[in-house]
Amino acid sequence: MGRVALVTGGTRGIGEAISTALKNAGYTVAAIYAGNEQRAQEFSARTGIPTYRWDVSDFEACREGVKRVEADLGPIDVLVNNAGITRDATMHRMGVDDWKAVIDTNLGSCFNMCRSVIDGMRDRGFGRIVNIGSINGQAGQYGQVNYAAAKSGIHGFTKALALEGAARGISVNAIAPGYVDTDMVRAVPAEVLEKIIARIPVKRLGRAEDIARGVLFLVADEADFITGSTISINGGQHMY
Repeated sequence: MGRVALVTGGTRGIGEAISTALKNAGYTVAAIYAGNEQRAQEFSARTGIPTYRWDVSDFEACREGVKRVEADLGPIDVLVNNAGITRDATMHRMGVDDWKAVIDTNLGSCFNMCRSVIDGMRDRGFGRIVNIGSINGQAGQYGQVNYAAAKSGIHGFTKALALEGAARGISVNAIAPGYVDTDMVRAVPAEVLEKIIARIPVKRLGRAEDIARGVLFLVADEADFITGSTISINGGQHMY
């Protein structure tokens, strides 16, 4: 059995690509999901990757969920914090519930999950944590003050935790994807999507597999000298 990797939001879109790439690379993978049980069952049947359901914005649910995964699969060596939601609106129309939901799910989950695995990683002297940020956390985006704040917070969170983990063999890095061809991006009106692609120097949307390859690079045993970094995978749209 290879190293154990846990991927939040791991059954759809970018998360599905990350989970699958990790399994293909020899990791034992647990994919976490929040709500779409049918999609999770289809994913597990297709890939052979076990799925677990809990709310990553709930600290106690994360603690108990991690215990279940470790009881089934073994100690978690690799954590990929990929879970995220959007609740877009301009500030004068945004409700406090939409603000809190995005902050708690996108940023709060990073604390909840890292806190649940960090003691074991410190004890074993090894850990790989990759947090999935966003181009919109680097550059901002109209109508996304909640999402941009959460993703920007991830980048600061990553640097601070990297300093804490470095001497214990734990690397902490982030990936900031640009616009990737997922269900979320496909929901954008065609005329808007066309304008987005026109601003990407490589003239295409990203693929989920582009992000997964970045994760594989960062979680390798040999990547121990890379920590506190944010890798932008955005086709040149934003150079940060």
